[in-house]
Amino acid sequence: MSKQFPTIACCGLDCGMCPSFHSSGSSRCPGCYGPDFANKHPSCSVITCCVKKKHLEVCAQCAEFPCDKFAKRLDSPADSLLTYKNIRHNMTFIKEQGLPKFLEQQKQRMTLLERMLSNYNEGRSKSMYCIAATLLPIDRLPAALNEAEIKIKNAKLDTNDVKGRAQILHDMLNAIALKEGIELKLRKGKK
Repeated sequence: MSKQFPTIACCGLDCGMCPSFHSSGSSRCPGCYGPDFANKHPSCSVITCCVKKKHLEVCAQCAEFPCDKFAKRLDSPADSLLTYKNIRHNMTFIKEQGLPKFLEQQKQRMTLLERMLSNYNEGRSKSMYCIAATLLPIDRLPAALNEAEIKIKNAKLDTNDVKGRAQILHDMLNAIALKEGIELKLRKGKK
């Protein structure tokens, strides 16, 4: 048994935007309760409640949402991922607008992320792009990618200069994050 949509965790974590989801080989995560999830991750009380007991995809679909278990997860996230900042937003969005609408928006973000990873990843930017694609406003991302392409063309960068391409996109994404008051990387000393 697995979830139909493992790209969104029961708790609202955006699994489809995680670096481990976009990895290959044995380190690849299948997403929340996706195929082979139980062999890669310890048991999760949220999955037990949401999927196994109530047969739901996400907590936001539950009549008891937000329950104490969800509130505790918000108060002390079990993870240092910056994308945990979005779980309340994701669940509220799903509760108000429905899972199909969320998945549609997530698919747009994942497509933009895949574009970043395939065209601008010099081998060290996967986490940054995943965080940017998750936290930055979706309407700003396509414009940033298009503007980066224009800057790359104007700079006459060699097509093999992935490091130069990555730096241009980093600058674009960091500028958007600064304007939006969003942090794209952990401060030193945090894990």
